[in-house]
Amino acid sequence: MGRGGQPKDRTDGPERKCIATGEVQPKHGLIRFAVGPDGQIAPDLAGKLPGRGIWLSADRAAVDKAAKKGLFARATKQPVTVPDALADLLESMLARRVIELISLARKGGRATTGYERVKDWLTKDEAEVLIQASDGSERGKSKLSTPHGGSFIGWLTAAELGQAFGRQTAVHAALGAGGLSKRVVEEAARLKGLRVSDGDKGHRKGK
Repeated sequence: MGRGGQPKDRTDGPERKCIATGEVQPKHGLIRFAVGPDGQIAPDLAGKLPGRGIWLSADRAAVDKAAKKGLFARATKQPVTVPDALADLLESMLARRVIELISLARKGGRATTGYERVKDWLTKDEAEVLIQASDGSERGKSKLSTPHGGSFIGWLTAAELGQAFGRQTAVHAALGAGGLSKRVVEEAARLKGLRVSDGDKGHRKGK
């Protein structure tokens, strides 16, 4: 598995160039921006805003570099206004997006939470994605392993994960195969780039 739990061999789909790193990569690993009528740079996580897209790697360092060095204006060849604390704004937006997708998966019967339920799904090979709260007990989390060939998400807080299941907090969750699981993994990978430091970007391996 690659960074953020995504398959390393995924090369399908159109590619775009990051204005900060110069690297060309598939769109799912980048964040699109558009320029509004007022010249304001707007994050376009869904990729639906009109106009020419500006692309940045889903990485805090790349976002900070673009904001501080005027790379948005250079890319658009016009004066633009960049939101304050852009990386923090993106992190918040991506976290909300991941939470909403997990919630939709739950409503569709493809997500569960609670240690025993998650353990049951893992035992029966019904889980494709293991999700564990970043601030949950390490002892408890170590008892569960990422599904073979599956993905691990470990950078949502217990409060954020709880929101997806309509409760105050949640530490363990799992997603079944199909449905929204692929989108959750992709959006969570983008969130990881804005939230997790380089030293912590590994993911829990199966036993």
